[in-house]
Amino acid sequence: MKKFRKVLDGLSSSSPGGVASPSCGSAAGTPTAHAPTPLDIHVQETLVSENFHLCKTVRHGFPYQPTCLAFDPVQKILAIGSRTGGIRILGRPGVDCYSQHESGAAVLQLQFLINEGALVTACADDTLHLWNLRQRRPAILHSLKFNRERITFCHLPFQSKWLYVGTERGNTHIVNIESFVLSGYVIMWNKAIELATKTHPGPVVHLSDSPKDEGKLLIGFESGTVVQWDLRAKKVDFRIYYDEAIHSVSWHHEGKQFMCSHSDGSLTVWNLRNTSRPIQVTYPHGKILKDGRKESCKPILKVEYKTSRNSSEPFIIFSGGLSYDKAGGRRPTLTIMHGKAITVLEMDHPIVEFLVLCDTPYSNEVQDPYAVVVLLEKDFIVVDLTQSNFPIFENPYPMDIHESPVTCTAYFAQCPPDIIPILYSIGAKQKKTGYSHKEWPVSGGTWTLGSQTYPEIIVTGHADGTVKFWDASAITLQMLYKLKTSKVFEKPKAGEGRTTEVLDEDPYAVQMVSWCPHSRLFCVVGISAHVILYRFSKHDANTQIASLEVRLQFDSDDAVSPSENENNPCFSDPSSHSPLQPGSPGSATPDSVPGLRVKSRALRMPPGYQAELVVQLVCPPQQITSLDINSAYGLLAFGNCNGVAVVDYLQKTILMCVSTLDLYGAADPYQRLTRSPRRNRQSTSDFCMRGLSHFYSDSKKRIRTSYQSLTELSDNQVSIDMERTKSPTSDHVNGHCTSPTSQPCSMGKPRIPGVPEGPRLTRRGPGRPPFRKAQSAACMEISLPVSSHTEESRENSFSRSRSSSVSSIDRDTKEAVTTLQFGESYGRKGEPLPSACLWVGTSLGVVLLLPISIPAEDEDRMEEPVTIGPSSTVLMLKGSVLRFAFLDCGGALIQSPYEVWRDPNGPEDPDRTRRRKLVNFSPWPSHEAGVDGHMAVVCSEKQAKVMLMPSQTVLFAHNVTESSFILRADVVSVCSSVCLACFCANGHVMTLSLPSLRPLMDINYLPLTDMRIARTFVFTNGGQALYLSSPTEIQRITYSQEMADNLQDMLGELFTPIETPEAQNKGFLKGFFGGNAQPFDREELFGEAAAGKASRSLAQHIPGPMGLENMKAAAGGVVGDLARARIALDQRGERLGELEERTALMMNSAEIFSTHAHQVMLKHKDKKWYQL
Repeated sequence: MKKFRKVLDGLSSSSPGGVASPSCGSAAGTPTAHAPTPLDIHVQETLVSENFHLCKTVRHGFPYQPTCLAFDPVQKILAIGSRTGGIRILGRPGVDCYSQHESGAAVLQLQFLINEGALVTACADDTLHLWNLRQRRPAILHSLKFNRERITFCHLPFQSKWLYVGTERGNTHIVNIESFVLSGYVIMWNKAIELATKTHPGPVVHLSDSPKDEGKLLIGFESGTVVQWDLRAKKVDFRIYYDEAIHSVSWHHEGKQFMCSHSDGSLTVWNLRNTSRPIQVTYPHGKILKDGRKESCKPILKVEYKTSRNSSEPFIIFSGGLSYDKAGGRRPTLTIMHGKAITVLEMDHPIVEFLVLCDTPYSNEVQDPYAVVVLLEKDFIVVDLTQSNFPIFENPYPMDIHESPVTCTAYFAQCPPDIIPILYSIGAKQKKTGYSHKEWPVSGGTWTLGSQTYPEIIVTGHADGTVKFWDASAITLQMLYKLKTSKVFEKPKAGEGRTTEVLDEDPYAVQMVSWCPHSRLFCVVGISAHVILYRFSKHDANTQIASLEVRLQFDSDDAVSPSENENNPCFSDPSSHSPLQPGSPGSATPDSVPGLRVKSRALRMPPGYQAELVVQLVCPPQQITSLDINSAYGLLAFGNCNGVAVVDYLQKTILMCVSTLDLYGAADPYQRLTRSPRRNRQSTSDFCMRGLSHFYSDSKKRIRTSYQSLTELSDNQVSIDMERTKSPTSDHVNGHCTSPTSQPCSMGKPRIPGVPEGPRLTRRGPGRPPFRKAQSAACMEISLPVSSHTEESRENSFSRSRSSSVSSIDRDTKEAVTTLQFGESYGRKGEPLPSACLWVGTSLGVVLLLPISIPAEDEDRMEEPVTIGPSSTVLMLKGSVLRFAFLDCGGALIQSPYEVWRDPNGPEDPDRTRRRKLVNFSPWPSHEAGVDGHMAVVCSEKQAKVMLMPSQTVLFAHNVTESSFILRADVVSVCSSVCLACFCANGHVMTLSLPSLRPLMDINYLPLTDMRIARTFVFTNGGQALYLSSPTEIQRITYSQEMADNLQDMLGELFTPIETPEAQNKGFLKGFFGGNAQPFDREELFGEAAAGKASRSLAQHIPGPMGLENMKAAAGGVVGDLARARIALDQRGERLGELEERTALMMNSAEIFSTHAHQVMLKHKDKKWYQL
């Protein structure tokens, strides 16, 4: 057995059998160069460990589980906090920054230091953080942890360095932003309310200073109590009591009245002259019932009271307040009241928070609102208030990635330069209309196109069958084109079809995609076991979609009854071979019909991707696990847990449809031990079919469970109980699982006619335990392997989790086709010339090679049949095969051949025949080495091997991981070279050199792997990768040191030096008679000299790497220097003004003293000394 494995794996590189014999070469015509040996391969590898560095680049999409919102009206940047502790800061397109609190605590509130380049965050762990935004990567400067009280509300007045913090106990503390320490000045709840009040007022829900006087602080308590506190006198000016709980308070800009929103759906307006009762109480959406009572309404969670220069009527904007429906409530709404006009905007998702954007940062000026930013649970919109119909702005950010849940991703770097403009021109016609014509209001920051940019495209597949193409160049993301695959099928009727039980919810969900940017050929695999082939055209067309049906499964005739074949139970009649033959694609049973019906009529297809062919697997539904398409060959191949099928999409025929076992022929590498028939039990055939029926019915449930676990928008691990059933050798993409070692029931599988059959052997890998990581479609509980688990512990835990009801299904488990790859290679060992081949990898780690004969001439290609030769077993690895790639003898990556794109619906020249233009990357002889051949890179879940073709000699082998298994592997180009990039289930990201498979990088990137990340992680060229970090966000990372070094230049600047707008001049009369507020010096009131120090046990200060002064000095460049000089000049002017005022006071004091002295002198002028 060891000798057999040694020969099969090609471990003896010096063996004569590893080189093509001269007789073989002469028979086929001796080539000019000789077949290479391992001694002929000398590749100069240039990659070293210093070329790799792993870091995050940018995050795209809608912030997952948002909690709060903030806006800087001067810098015009916006911040969004999330429940997971993340912060997204947005500016103009290209300015998009993501930061994360290390604690992971939810962000409760955000407060910008307006025009200061800083942000304060209040988190659920009762910690305040000060962020520096004057650098491309924001960092925390200070933190303040409250120990005895919980933070409920924060308020930072404009141009103030003192932050008001309300707590759950009803107290109000004051924090110095510069030093981030507590002031000794505290407003206790028992001093704010009347002594006669016996109940606690509740947590602080609102804090704001009066627009008329900064020395007056308005405090709102949850119970309905509102207090205005005089900060100078340290006493209450007035108290307001209301029966309903308060949710928010908003001032009129004159500071004479304010508005409150309440839990009963009412709005109350209070005037400071008379605070005994409100001057107005309104129920905007409450109706008066017949008995005179008010209709009960939902709470108004927030209200904004804004005045406008162009109208005497204010804007009153609030969320909620609708009447309760008997049916259970209406959709979330935002109401805009302007005069007598009431506009109700219905939202698709619950409103988290909204902000009204105004021109001025000063609260005592006319606000003049121009837009409303509405943050929803799963969307983000901005409403234009300057137009009467209140249109929304077109969102420049990719906030709709999750419009339908993402089910698969693909990443293509260094694409042809013309593909992005043409996709954008076609996709521009799909855009919605009716948006506001004004510019996007969130326009802060600066961003420039980096020096190292190249075309990049991200493709996302979604649960509703849509496929989206995104321009990902220069670490941005912009929608290019949207394709709806559901338009190919008829709309299913209720209760119709075999898959209605399973796929009612999302029958068109995209499972995987394959795209060739050069030929613009696109292929989509759906969850209903269908494959759709698309061609790109700039012109519309009226065509009929061709369809093929493939039956890729085992039949009951394949099972063998022990009563009939008791003496020889392992053989069966070859005539019982039942998989579908190419000539009869429809020879299925009457109930074997596809789950979806392809439209049979001619369809008008708009410009873009147009469907040409649909291939469907018939009942029962076995999800497709692998796919590859080649435009040069005109072939499409796909496989599942039963076998593989090859389709000629040019001739619309099925070339091959065989089970995985039939691919081996007589060269099956596994032992097949006979088993004694079981007495006193039903026939094996009935038993096996019962097990298979259970397998199929259970697999329907598994399809839905697997799919829902991937697409469910929840923060917890994606259906972890289901996903834990995955083994290192299961199909990671589709939920159907295959075991490399489980024993099937006694089925006599037919062989290729004319090939002698050996004894049937048990499906058991060499040197593997009989139940090693066995897997079935039934539900089994097993944890994903992590680095601390050993192979033995995983096997034991799995064995313990298996139940007796699963054993029969395990014996029916099949060998899945996990990866397919077309390419120019050598179909037989020692062949002299390369030809078209199909590489097949299975879940048992077996690599098979199928030679393909394709007519050379264009005219013959459409007439002559394509033939596929018998397969040969090339290699065996540990675990499922994941990836193939090919290198020439110089170590360069060999691309798959492709057909140059031509418009299938373009105008034809009658004088010229249209011929296919092919680009071939055949591994022809190397002029330097003088050798034929190429190297094949094969990566499985455990191993990676580099093999020399055509001798099939293993040059290098490396066990990538022992304690875990690889989820994703790609051969990518980095720094003008190639490497193998791997992502493991334990969160490690690794790179290996090629062809020597020398480890270059191994970083524990993700502490815990969930299946959403595992299924969407993908590498691409240029040292980049991406994955779905949450159900709504795509995280891009780089593992290239070169890109990490240039990342700072590619990111946008959040802070731009802008001069703070000056306050409006109110005029002499208004200032004289309006009673200007007295100057309010917060430093004098809250400083340590006046207020003392706060209790050390109340809050703990956690210093950051630098203070606020250093933060201000972080802005570099000439513009920053000029801004700092301007600020310094302003400060100098302010100091000179203060000096002038002090001088005047001193002169006035001197004059008063002189007067008093003169009066004393006159009084005592004529008195004697003894009269004094």
